[in-house]
Amino acid sequence: MPVVTLTPAFMASGLVCPPDKKRIEYCDAKVAGLLIECRSGADAVPTWYWRYKLNGKTTYKNLGPLNELDLDSARKQVTLLKAEHAMVSKRIPATELAKGNMPLDVFMRNHYFPHAELHKRSHKRDDQLYRIRIAPKFGHLQLNQITRHEVQQFHLALVKEHGLSPASADLHIALLRHALNLAVEWEMLERNVLKGFKLLLVNNRVDNYLVEEEVERLKDVLLTDDNRPVCMLLLWLLVTGARASSAMHCKWSDIDMANEVWLVPATDAKNLKPNPHFLNEAALWILRQNAGKLASEYVFANPETGKPYTTITRVWYRIRKKAGINPKTRVHDIRHSWAHRALAQGHSIAELQMAMHHADPRTTMLYSHASPRMMKEVARSTSLVLEKPRVPLVIEAV
Repeated sequence: MPVVTLTPAFMASGLVCPPDKKRIEYCDAKVAGLLIECRSGADAVPTWYWRYKLNGKTTYKNLGPLNELDLDSARKQVTLLKAEHAMVSKRIPATELAKGNMPLDVFMRNHYFPHAELHKRSHKRDDQLYRIRIAPKFGHLQLNQITRHEVQQFHLALVKEHGLSPASADLHIALLRHALNLAVEWEMLERNVLKGFKLLLVNNRVDNYLVEEEVERLKDVLLTDDNRPVCMLLLWLLVTGARASSAMHCKWSDIDMANEVWLVPATDAKNLKPNPHFLNEAALWILRQNAGKLASEYVFANPETGKPYTTITRVWYRIRKKAGINPKTRVHDIRHSWAHRALAQGHSIAELQMAMHHADPRTTMLYSHASPRMMKEVARSTSLVLEKPRVPLVIEAV
């Protein structure tokens, strides 16, 4: 059980299990409890684990294989797990928790948010929703004092009195319902009174995508506009279909020019897994144009700071107007447009799902749009001959 300071170089040296052992653990000297386990099997893959004590017994939690989780992500994940474990170990005895006597605010701060920081990318949004509106209304109540009727009244008030959209009001209820579900799962509450609570579920989905003519106009503007750094970033989104946040944090070390691959690290990926993007000729051209422009580790760095952009919204508004594009089109709609172009070229939903790194094909389906031209072609191709051609009337001369 050697204790070493894990580094990318050490892990790349080829971690193997010694011939005289069935398994070996390489423990990180920097973050206690983090280790890499190597087994002797021919198909065995080095795997990250977190080792900790649970009820006096040594327990292992599988974090994932070494080739899917980098060192920084593994250390961050174990740090969050340790914080969550420390919170749970200090909780009230189960006999009291089952009665639901814990105030909602104590539950949210000591249990829900440590859990959400580890499992939800939107945990900051959850904190905002809870702090501004849910806590003032329900924070002082015990878990078993929250009633379905009071939540129903709160839900309606969010729309009628606070002026929130139905979708925004639903987010508050969904958060509260999810929190109570966890309280039941963790045996801190006997039942969730919000189980089956009906949301407004108003469809506020925005379907904006660029048609061929708009793509061409946008491309022309991006190739000629004076704000070259942001234009190159937007061009990158246009030709790769990547998420803007991933592109903003793209580092030169993430690019493999030899194999024409951009590997988005797990820390910058929405699905918390390394996402490979295979680069086309347009993307490689963009990289060649940006190479050596700034002394920064980031491909699309802000020239004033050398760091990633925090927002490009205002520049996008100007570019969008200059290109004559629908003023409701968002930066994220460039990703929608990329998916639409891929489908129009004949690629399947399954292929698109892999390229966009969606865990659920239903998510990919949200990006598929049928243009009027496509729908007309479908209509023509499925037509049937329902009427025989008329035979012209021939009158013979007498």
